[in-house]
Amino acid sequence: MRTLQGYRYALDLTPRQERAILQHAGAARFAFNWSLARVVAVMGQRAAERSYGIPDAELTPAISWSYPAMRRAWNAAKATAAPWWPECSKEAYNTGLEALARALKNWSDSRLGKRRDRPMGFPRYKSRHRTAPSVRYTTGPIRIEPDRRHVVLPRLGRLKLHESARKLARRLEAGTARILSAAVRRNGGRWYVSVCVEVERAERAPARPRSVVGIDVGITNLAVLSTGEVVANPRHLQRSLQRLRTLGRGMSRKSGPAWAAGRPPSNRWRRARGRLAAAHARVANLRRDGLHKLTSRLARTHGTIVVEDLNVAGMLSNRRLARHIADAGFAPLRRQLTYKTEWNGGRLIVADRWYPSSKTCSGCGAVKTKLTLSERTYACEACGLRLDRDLNAARNLAALAAAAVSTAGSGPVSGRGADRKTPNLGQVAVKRQPGTAQAGKTGTVPLQGGPPSHTFEEVGETGLIRV
Repeated sequence: MRTLQGYRYALDLTPRQERAILQHAGAARFAFNWSLARVVAVMGQRAAERSYGIPDAELTPAISWSYPAMRRAWNAAKATAAPWWPECSKEAYNTGLEALARALKNWSDSRLGKRRDRPMGFPRYKSRHRTAPSVRYTTGPIRIEPDRRHVVLPRLGRLKLHESARKLARRLEAGTARILSAAVRRNGGRWYVSVCVEVERAERAPARPRSVVGIDVGITNLAVLSTGEVVANPRHLQRSLQRLRTLGRGMSRKSGPAWAAGRPPSNRWRRARGRLAAAHARVANLRRDGLHKLTSRLARTHGTIVVEDLNVAGMLSNRRLARHIADAGFAPLRRQLTYKTEWNGGRLIVADRWYPSSKTCSGCGAVKTKLTLSERTYACEACGLRLDRDLNAARNLAALAAAAVSTAGSGPVSGRGADRKTPNLGQVAVKRQPGTAQAGKTGTVPLQGGPPSHTFEEVGETGLIRV
């Protein structure tokens, strides 16, 4: 199986090498701003001509926003626009032009309704005071040195790695990997190089191929598995808030920048900002490390993993829980499980967003009409089952694995009661999915707290999947 994989290493740069990288990052920023100014000028000219009543056929010709067209325009004008252009690699200018072409396409697709993600605004000019310096290389000598402690990049030469690159070097020596590109970026006061590699991965199988596990993520506990395992939420941001606030107050007391007045920041303010950035980077690294360890263990152990399709962007609109949700990292956990299950020969099943996993009894299938967030213990009024709310939801998710057999390739699996809102009155005709109490029968399961109005039809083999 061939796939793309990234390797990220910290760099130990000399002052001369750091200045060279900053020069290349500045060249990328210059090319971005130059091309953006050209686009804005043409757009403004055409808008002005329309306001004068000039027909569309006689307007100033529009320019292409594609990356190849921007490269041709830059190559034609670079001798006058940037006489110093030979001092940097061509990849530096290509980095800025490619970023602008991608930003303009995202903005255009967002306006035309072709983009499903959040709306994108029009690109803004890049400033060296607000933009993280970065440069990407796609051609030229990009290799790992035989000592596995250095990486070679075009025009920058031999850069020392903070740690050994033996894992990547072994793949390259064995011929099972091919370097496609490398990007250098500064984050949290440190420089990193990210190497994008096309890897030939061997076929693997999980340690327990027949095992099915449902995962219910939350804030109190990061993940509760249907096996009964509880993964505590480390709350890295919450534990570091006091230090972050102290560092932020310290930076606010220093003489900061006032670029409109032509006043640069003081050296003490720069050092304070570096300390604050390093503290934020540490929190992000701790969160990333914990999520990678958890998802790797689950993907290597279980053959089938069932998760919920959470609307994380919508959940972040809750001002009381937004910080805790972002600190937990629901979206990275789902993203990592997606590709790691594929790497390890397992499968990932995504439950429908409207499937009431928390409201449904994992024993008899009865659905509660209302379940507040403060109710941490699920109490079924139909069969008397009492258990932890998150464990009950995880078991319901695990029970959906059998339903995925009949809906393979059709998208998220809709379980019982997966209508947009759990109703208080009336009948909702839905199929009774695996995980119900009575097998091979058609019966009526009541809504808890209301009349017995839900009629379900049993299909296939039923019963709670034990893992």
